[in-house]
Amino acid sequence: MNKEMWKLSPKNIAALGIGSAVFVIVGRFASIPSGLPNTNFELVYAFLAMIAMIYGPTVGFGVGFIGHLLLDFIMYGQTWWNWDFAAGFLGFFIGLYALRVNIDQGEFGTKEMVIFNVVQFVANAIVWFLLGALGDMILDSEPAAKVFAQAGLTTLMDGLTILVLGTILLKLYAGSRVKKGSLHKD
Repeated sequence: MNKEMWKLSPKNIAALGIGSAVFVIVGRFASIPSGLPNTNFELVYAFLAMIAMIYGPTVGFGVGFIGHLLLDFIMYGQTWWNWDFAAGFLGFFIGLYALRVNIDQGEFGTKEMVIFNVVQFVANAIVWFLLGALGDMILDSEPAAKVFAQAGLTTLMDGLTILVLGTILLKLYAGSRVKKGSLHKD
């Protein structure tokens, strides 16, 4: 386990700030309406998955929460705290899996990709249904049919975005890293 992933070191604080800013920019300009109110096809979750896998659960949570919070204010003029926390916990749960993978040493083969995608789909379902939908029902008295439709579509769209784009980004990142023991002195 990489204990550095739990700390707010200067490197992780910088990643948190830059990651949150990128989250807002990508979320603002690479968001495609789905046809369901307040539910968009968000390419930014592939970026969140990559950040969480590289920097771990603390930065993953921070980027998801802060990025989503700022994006809500910019796009809607208000925030939905339960959905902001859901985005944060999505980054957190993906970051927990990162503790088991040495992606900085180029480790992201087929086994890691499959487990990563199982983890991210389960995490998507947990956060969007439990925090997003149930939160809307409890906090805002929203109708169950509406919020569960939003949560279902969000889970599917974000899961597929991370499956395709997130996996590609992580494979490219891992491929750019020097594998431990791969350099030999001649």
